[in-house]
Amino acid sequence: MVGLTPELIIAALAPTPRTARLVIGYSGGVDSHVLLHLAAAVPLLRERITAVYVHHGLQAQAGQWAAHCQQTAAHLAVGFQVLHVNAQPQPGESPEEAARNARYTALKALLAKDDVLMVAQHREDQLETVLLQLFRGGGLRGLSGMPERMAFGEGVLVRPLLAVAKQAIADYARGHGLVWVEDPSNQHSDYDRNFLRNEIVPLVKRRWPALDKTVARSAGHCAEAEAVLSDLAGRLAAPVFNPADQTLTISRLLAYSEAEQKWVIRHWLQYLQLKMPSQNLLARLQTEVLAARPDASPVVATADYCLRRYQDKLYCLPPHSLSLATGVWPHDQAAFVLNARQCLQCVPASTGIALTVWQQSCVEVRARQGGEKIRLPHRQGRHSLKKLFQEAGIPPWERELVPLVYLDGQLAAVGGYWLAAEFYCQSENACLRICLSKLPKAHDEMAFVD
Repeated sequence: MVGLTPELIIAALAPTPRTARLVIGYSGGVDSHVLLHLAAAVPLLRERITAVYVHHGLQAQAGQWAAHCQQTAAHLAVGFQVLHVNAQPQPGESPEEAARNARYTALKALLAKDDVLMVAQHREDQLETVLLQLFRGGGLRGLSGMPERMAFGEGVLVRPLLAVAKQAIADYARGHGLVWVEDPSNQHSDYDRNFLRNEIVPLVKRRWPALDKTVARSAGHCAEAEAVLSDLAGRLAAPVFNPADQTLTISRLLAYSEAEQKWVIRHWLQYLQLKMPSQNLLARLQTEVLAARPDASPVVATADYCLRRYQDKLYCLPPHSLSLATGVWPHDQAAFVLNARQCLQCVPASTGIALTVWQQSCVEVRARQGGEKIRLPHRQGRHSLKKLFQEAGIPPWERELVPLVYLDGQLAAVGGYWLAAEFYCQSENACLRICLSKLPKAHDEMAFVD
C-alpha cells in the first residue's frame, strides 16, 4: 500500500526544479483537500504553493465553496486564487466534458515554464476512467488511463495520489480533522462517471475487492504498450510526413500494412492536436480516400476536421473553409494578416519588386475573381492563374486562399508564388519579396523520428 505522507508529494516532485511554482487544483472536496494538506506540510514547498479554485458557475453554492477554500488556504499559509470559467456545453459536448475542458483550459493558462499543476485524482478515479474508455471502445491510449505525469501547457501536470486508494484518503482526512465540502451533483447518477461510481463499482467490488488495484495494473500494461507502439508509429511516420505542409505521402503510406497505416494516421492526427479517429473513420479513410484513383478528390469529414487527397498527398483541413481578408496594405506594415492561418509578408531581397515602386504605389490585397492572367519573368506570353496553379500542384481548395497583390490596380504578385514581369527587378538590397506565411500554431511535442 502507498503511504499517505508528505514524502509522497516530495517524491512526485523530484524531477521538477526546486524553484518551480506549485499550483494545486483545489475544489474544496476531500481529495483535493488532502492533497493540499500533504503538500503544505512540507515547509520547503509551502511558500511556492498556490491553491486554485475553479468557479464553474454551475452550482448555487459555488461562491460559498470558494470562500471555504480561501479560508483553508489561509489556515495552511499557502497562496490562493479563484478562476471563473464558462462551463456551458457546446453543441455535441456533454456537461461533464464542458466543465472539464473549461477547467483545464483555465489551469493551463496559469502555468509558466517549469510550473507544476498537481491534481488529486486517485486509484478509484483511474478505475472509472479505464472503465469508461473500455465501454466506449477505447484503444490502448484510452485504456492506459491517466498518466502520473504529463506535459501540460508550458509546465507539467502531476497526479501524486494516483496510486492511492480512496479509502486511504478518507482515513487521512478524518484522522487529521479536515473539513471539506460535498458537491451534491456527485450523487446524481445521470452522469456516466457518477453512475459508475455510485451504482456499478460498489457492486463489482463486492465480488472483486481489489478491482481498483488490478485495473490500475492493467492500465499500466496498456501505457507501456502504447509508449512502444507510439515510438514505432513515429518511426514509420517519418518518411511519410511532409513538414512543409503537414501532409502524408499516400504512396509511401500505402507501402505499409493496414494496421501500420492506422498507427501512422493516429500519430499524425495527434501531432496536429486533433481528436483520435474512430475505427469507422479509419476504415472509410483507407477504402474511400487512400484507395481512390490518383486523380480523384474524395473527402472524409468529422465535426473537427476533414481528410482529403490531392495527387499523392493526404491533407487534414479545418471543417469549414476560411475567408480571405482584403484591402489596402499600408506601407508601414511589413505583414498583412489574411485570416487565422496565414499572412502576407514583404521582406528585403535582391530580386523582387523595387522598394521605390512599392513605396510610391497604392498596394492592395484582393481575392481571386477568376480569369486572371500574369506575365512571368523569363517566360513567354501571359499565363492564366488556373494553369499555373495546376502546374504547381496547388490543391483546388487552397487556390481560393491565395491572395493577389495589386500595385496601382495592376496585378503584381500571386501570393508568394509568382511575380509579374512588369514589376520584377534585380538590385542588391533594394527590392522586396512577397511571402505567404503561416501564422504560428503551438504543438505538443510529438516526435517524427528520423
